Amino acid sequence: MYKSLRVICVLTSFFTATTAHAEGWPSRLIKATIPFGAGSAADVVPRLVFERLAAELGQPIVIENRAGAGGALGSALVAKAEPDGYSILAQSSALAIAPAIFPSATFDATRDLASVLMIGSSANVMIVPNVRPWKTIQDFIADARAKPGSISFGSVGIGSAVHISTEKFRIAAGIEATHVPYRAGPEVIADIIGGRIDLYFCPLSTALPLIRDGQVRALVVSTAKRVADLPDVPTPVEIGLKDADSAIWFGVFAPAKTPPDIVERLHAAGAKVLTDPAMQANLSKLGIEPMPMKPADMDELVKRETAANLELIKAAGIKP
Repeated sequence: MYKSLRVICVLTSFFTATTAHAEGWPSRLIKATIPFGAGSAADVVPRLVFERLAAELGQPIVIENRAGAGGALGSALVAKAEPDGYSILAQSSALAIAPAIFPSATFDATRDLASVLMIGSSANVMIVPNVRPWKTIQDFIADARAKPGSISFGSVGIGSAVHISTEKFRIAAGIEATHVPYRAGPEVIADIIGGRIDLYFCPLSTALPLIRDGQVRALVVSTAKRVADLPDVPTPVEIGLKDADSAIWFGVFAPAKTPPDIVERLHAAGAKVLTDPAMQANLSKLGIEPMPMKPADMDELVKRETAANLELIKAAGIKP
């Protein structure tokens, strides 16, 4: 009897303390880490959301870019941060790639991070320099197959989401290409425009202004269906490539032991921001489609994609 009462008291004290902690949150600024370079899609998209989320929560959100290791560097910092709701992470599909690329990483996304909010998903667009002769994706594939190893492609780091999009396409198309990793998207863009590399599977939000201004040429989108903003650009399926499609998603995470009540409040506040028509319009301009998802479903998505990416990286011969 005494032992049962003691267990009840301990559990009651625990839940009371947790609830009290959550009710007092947030009482100060929140630090958001973006593990990619400033100006990249993985930076621009969450910044848009964090600005409105800060107003919704009534506390400022200070953003810090910690680029490196395909997003793994900044992610590890948040995974190890105090789980008090004041450290959050903006990540992309790259989160489900890191375990295969960095097996010695000091964090495990499926164990050390808690899903909070899915912002949405977008296509990547294969862009090439205007100085190259390829007018269609068929022209490109034919030339690449005829000259094995002559093609170079850029990414924002080994294991980044754009890197994986390129590898899926490359394998499906049966071409060889040399990977040139960069620290941030703007650096890749500069070399694409300058003709120093041959292609870049660029996030749609970044690619659209370049395509519309005639600075680069778009040959294919990465998704299974065409993009409304680029109605004349085909998909991998349409040109006969199997298992070559991919999408990039953007989400918010917190350290795994963050109190559930705080995670739920963050999710609720973020979901409210995402349902605002003005926010939806702004995200649509960046090529972001809504992807409503509960935190538990996000956790499952990360697990599924992590397993699939392990297989892809083996097939691509990418060395950790």
